[in-house]
Order: sequence, then structure tokens, then C-alpha cells
Amino acid sequence: MSAPPSTRSRITAEATAQDSRCLAYLEDRQSIVDLMTGWIHRDLAEWDQLRELFHPDGTIEISWFEGLASDFVDGSMRMGESDLRTKHFIGAPVVALNVHKATVETNAVVVGENVRLDLGCSTHARFYDQVEKRNGAWKIARRQGIYDFSYFNFPMGMVEIDRALVKKYPREYASLGYLLEKSGFPVKRVFATKGSNLEKTMKANGQAWLAA
Repeated sequence: MSAPPSTRSRITAEATAQDSRCLAYLEDRQSIVDLMTGWIHRDLAEWDQLRELFHPDGTIEISWFEGLASDFVDGSMRMGESDLRTKHFIGAPVVALNVHKATVETNAVVVGENVRLDLGCSTHARFYDQVEKRNGAWKIARRQGIYDFSYFNFPMGMVEIDRALVKKYPREYASLGYLLEKSGFPVKRVFATKGSNLEKTMKANGQAWLAA
């Protein structure tokens, strides 16, 4: 026995609404993923596109820089004209979505080289982002870095390392900190490392922000 027309209409309407919610979720999630992979604009020196990843009041806190994302882009332009070269490999993000806000954690490998020093490093890190949808557009409101481990690269053969300077930094990003300081972009404070209290506090604050 078939359902009456009113029941069929209600079921159809509910299914259509559910499909719309699923489509909206997928569209939001893809927009957030595109923000993460958009970090390639930094490596390609596409500065205008890099700025567009962030809201105007967006901030960033990573090794050599803390402040407005717009100022970070200006600093990255200066870095691009220096002896330091960097490249980022970005993994698939883990997204926690709550309507118009989301927290996002993304694996990243930062590969750097100072061509004058013939010295490089590879650093395994994570971006921890707070992203928001404002006026229909998802962009990064806050980006923070967490560092897992790091090591030196010697592209032209072994070179001498100032071991006392290396010990200035936590082991998880010591080679990156060393290379940045030698290149004129010093790390000015201690940053979160894997399992540290700084990481735990960062994530607790992020979860509270997402739930608010």
C-alpha cells in the first residue's frame, strides 16, 4: 500500500533538505581545504593570492613571524629576495566544522636552504588554523605553528655548524631556527612542539573558540 500524497511530499521535502545540507557541508569543507593547499602561493611568490587566504584582521604565529597576515606577506617578500629559499609540502587537513567556523590541523613539511651558506633543513610541522566564513567566504582568521621534528640538510656537502647556537632552540625546530637566524629572520620566542603544554593550550583555546 503506497503512502498518501501528503506523506510522500513530506518525505520528499525532508530528503531534499538533507541533500542541501550535505551539499553545503561538502562545499564548505572543500573551501577550507583549498585554503590549506593555497599555501603554494607563498612558494610561487604569488603575493596577492597569498593575502587572499586570510581575513583582513587575520593573524599568523610561526617561527620567524608573529602579527597580521598582511605584514607576514610583506616579510615573505623580503625573505624571497634573501639568500633563504623555502618550500612547503602540505598534507590533507583534519577539519572540525561548526556552522560558520572551523578549526583545521594540517601536516606541513618546510624545506629550507640558504644558498650562501650551502646549508638547508627539513622541518615536520603542523598548521593549527581557526577559519571563519564571513560574507560568504571562508578565510583564515588565525594560523599557529606546531613543530614535530627537524634536521639539517647539506646540499653541497658537510659544512660547519655552530652547535652552541643550535642548542638555543628546542630540538623539534632547532635546525629551522638556526637557519632562520643565520639568514636574518630570527625566532624570537619558544613555539609549540609535539605534546607540549603550549600545544595543549593552543588546542584547548581553539576548541573553546569553535564552540562559542
